[in-house]
Amino acid sequence: MAKDGLESVAGVRARLARPVRRVMSWVLAGANGGPADEPADATTGNWVVDCAVYVDGRRRPGRPDPLRALATARGCRGFVWLGLHEPSAADFAPVARAFGLDELVAGHALNADHRPAVERYDQVTVMVLRTSRYVDHPELTETSEVVETGAVTVFVGPRFVITVRHGAPGALSPVRADLEARPALLAAGPWAVAHAVCDRLVGSYAKVAAAVEADVDAVEEQVFSRHTHGQIAHIYQLKRELMEFKRAVAPLQRPLGELIEDRDVLPRPMSRYFRDLSGNLARIVERVTALDELLNSTLQARLTQVSIDQNNDMRKIAAWAAILAVQTFVAGVYGMNFSYIPGLDSRYGFPVAMLVMLLLGAVMYRGFRRNKWL
Repeated sequence: MAKDGLESVAGVRARLARPVRRVMSWVLAGANGGPADEPADATTGNWVVDCAVYVDGRRRPGRPDPLRALATARGCRGFVWLGLHEPSAADFAPVARAFGLDELVAGHALNADHRPAVERYDQVTVMVLRTSRYVDHPELTETSEVVETGAVTVFVGPRFVITVRHGAPGALSPVRADLEARPALLAAGPWAVAHAVCDRLVGSYAKVAAAVEADVDAVEEQVFSRHTHGQIAHIYQLKRELMEFKRAVAPLQRPLGELIEDRDVLPRPMSRYFRDLSGNLARIVERVTALDELLNSTLQARLTQVSIDQNNDMRKIAAWAAILAVQTFVAGVYGMNFSYIPGLDSRYGFPVAMLVMLLLGAVMYRGFRRNKWL
């Protein structure tokens, strides 16, 4: 009985200790700059890819809680890089409050269909970027997926950078590894991360453009080959995939140029990096535009070929109809019920009529062949 009593007292103490620890964690979170109304483990889901604090280009040991990382970065005069993958509205809400993002700014992280853009909200710059990936396919068909796209939203603040990725393309783990291997560049702060993300995406654009160009060349070779039997549907499918890729690449050119010209937003040491990036993007946009025009010309050429083939078929049908019409005319004349038709009572009337029909058909066939109707 005494033993049971001691166990019950221990259980009561344990139950009372849980809410006390929870309240203390909330109070400590508020003291460290995090939201006092959220528990410390609110962002331990698998949608948090990585979170790190960087000081002078070096990553501090450990993985801080995303809700407290900003306070830690401010205390050591560094910045925090938080990487997220497809968070829900409920998941991102405490992060937005912890980093001071209002509802309008946070909305960019939850929508994967935004047009590429660069927008400024007070001290936070939001970069909406489109990711892309070439999908290998053994043969181009009318249902082939050639380009897969996604989205990355980058929030750049004075002491933080948040990357939110939607879709399979555009994994940013290699970007983080490359930057951590270059501490001198990473010491430039959050804009170094923003440039690295943009640079990786523009590099993927170049690879996708090269792969799509190979598909366009294959389609062009097929269309202009001597024996063309391909369908038009697969050319339309490649056109649709190229248009999706173009919508991901081309709209970024203008806002990126405006960002470079805005000296109040972009730090001067990073300007030359973004200018080089803008030049690379411009070349890719020109390449994609040229591919689009080439594919349009190829499609028009194939449609013209189909039209010519149809005209050739109609000429063949008309030629054979003319040849058969002559035979029908002769047979119709001698099939009339008149008594006085020349040669009707002749012994050689039928053979002569058949010979005339064959000669007329042969002459017409030769004439149509000479004029390339048959």
